[in-house]
Amino acid sequence: MKIPTVNQAEKFLSEAEKLNPGKWIAHSRTAGHCAGVIAKCCDNLDENTAYVLGLLHDIGRREGVTDMKHIIDGYKFMLSKEYGDSARICLTHSFPYKNINAYNGQNDCNKEDTEFIQSFLKNTEYDDYDKLIQLCDAISFPDGPVYIEKRLVDVVLRRGFNDYTISKWKAFFSLKDYFDNKTSTDIYNIIGINGEYNG
Repeated sequence: MKIPTVNQAEKFLSEAEKLNPGKWIAHSRTAGHCAGVIAKCCDNLDENTAYVLGLLHDIGRREGVTDMKHIIDGYKFMLSKEYGDSARICLTHSFPYKNINAYNGQNDCNKEDTEFIQSFLKNTEYDDYDKLIQLCDAISFPDGPVYIEKRLVDVVLRRGFNDYTISKWKAFFSLKDYFDNKTSTDIYNIIGINGEYNG
């Protein structure tokens, strides 16, 4: 896969923190942790790959305080570094439900980028890394892993509810079921949700 090494990914995140400090940095670290430990329990996923993809899923926020624009900014940044698989995750992580209108928040992308995102989602078949980072985004608070319900309600309180929110929530719960089955356990037991997180 075309992704940075662990050291390079951590360097990218540290650089991004200097450009745009905020809770998103700790959220990204939590997502990376969750992705790594869940991947370790899946036969077809690599722990370090998952960690890197989780760590950098929001790297577009390095460009400043934006809304949906962070996904295209992340995509372009990772492509500029020739890490195409990491770029892909920057786009897919926000859309477990493949509809651009399901995004919780404002579309602050221009018309060209909006059309690109729509086309990309339509023509991309999600693999298990896409699905894993979507899930981990939905269970990651800055201070550690949380139950999906807590994260989803938090997002709605901050960014609003729309006609597609319920469908998106159902997609997240389907992802949890998917990885519960893949790992043969409740993923909450894996990610240290009961006070065992040391991120």
